[in-house]
Amino acid sequence: MGQSALGTALRYGLLNLLAVLVLLPFAGIVLAALHPAGAQVAGAALPDRWSWENFALAWEAGGFGDLMRSGLIISGAVVPLTVLPATMAGFALGVLKVRGGRALSLGFVLGLTVPVELLVIALYYNLREVGLTDSYTGVVMAEAALFLPFGVYWMQSHFSGVPRELVESARMDGAGNATVLWRVLMPLSGPAVTTLAVLVFMWSWNQFLLVLVMMQAPSMRTPPTGLGLFVGRYGTDVPLLAAASLIVIAPIVVVYLVFQRSFVEGVTRGAVKG
Repeated sequence: MGQSALGTALRYGLLNLLAVLVLLPFAGIVLAALHPAGAQVAGAALPDRWSWENFALAWEAGGFGDLMRSGLIISGAVVPLTVLPATMAGFALGVLKVRGGRALSLGFVLGLTVPVELLVIALYYNLREVGLTDSYTGVVMAEAALFLPFGVYWMQSHFSGVPRELVESARMDGAGNATVLWRVLMPLSGPAVTTLAVLVFMWSWNQFLLVLVMMQAPSMRTPPTGLGLFVGRYGTDVPLLAAASLIVIAPIVVVYLVFQRSFVEGVTRGAVKG
């Protein structure tokens, strides 16, 4: 009993230490953003005057109104365009065991190893030929294709862990493939789908190089690319730069907090199955 209590205490101590190590830099950025604009920031020192107006100044100077709109349009389109096909493909590979499924699964796994840096130049010229550069459509299609291999792998792993008895019972009741997927399995797949959606949103929101190459119009770029240009203009103004960084990461934090329970449950289930 004593050893069990000691082990539990050590685990919680380690988790608390990791949490502090993760949150400490974030706290430093918040404190830096609250210093007066143009002030010299030393570490995580408290500001002499709390300057909340830095967020408004950074928003206006960086044109984050247009950037936020573009980011939400792109990420809002990429999430369903990735999650829906990934769910259907994962069901086909994990439950239906379609012919050639092993080769298809291997192809998706290999797709995980292809970096965007290797494809972005060729992709730019290909999309330019069909008039899809400087457009949301081109970026959305490119990002969905980039994230789809992981989505298929994730959903296939999830559906492979579903009890076969559940599927066979639905078959005996006369359920077809669509009914098995949408009415039997999907109500049980909420955490897995939510986790995938949150991850895809985060990756799409943080995508930098692809948007920078595909979008030449500054107003159509996303917040991370706008932040890159903001650094070049205000790199010496640490408080303003910190405020702009917090503006960029705010939507990810909000999405995570909203879907926190389902996200953690989905990740935990995946870790247990692995």
